[in-house]
Amino acid sequence: QVQLVESGGGLVQAGGSLRLSCAASGRTFSWYAMGWFRQAQGKEREFVAAISRSGGSKHYADSVKGRFTISRDNAKNTVYLQMNSLKPEDTAVYYCAARSSISGGYIFTQAADFGSWGQGTQVTVSS
Repeated sequence: QVQLVESGGGLVQAGGSLRLSCAASGRTFSWYAMGWFRQAQGKEREFVAAISRSGGSKHYADSVKGRFTISRDNAKNTVYLQMNSLKPEDTAVYYCAARSSISGGYIFTQAADFGSWGQGTQVTVSS
């Protein structure tokens, strides 16, 4: 299994930006499709964004489309989530997840598809 460590969370005012990073180790990062999920207090974990092994395919939840951008740097074994125009409803613990994939262009959007998870990083957006 690949090990994942998120960073970059924090407290930001509404309208602000944050960039989350997820560093992977233990396996060849480029073998893995990646995803970002979030879980707000008292709510179920929900999909945020996903990216294929190659980085050529991306998918976003409707709630973040146009505001968040997922990217990856396979040379640095890192996936990023750039979050702009943040809203109080974006407040949650954000998790990155990895899923080995034969296809370079396939993406996964269901939490059950992912076998490796990070510990999460808290994002708090104040109004």
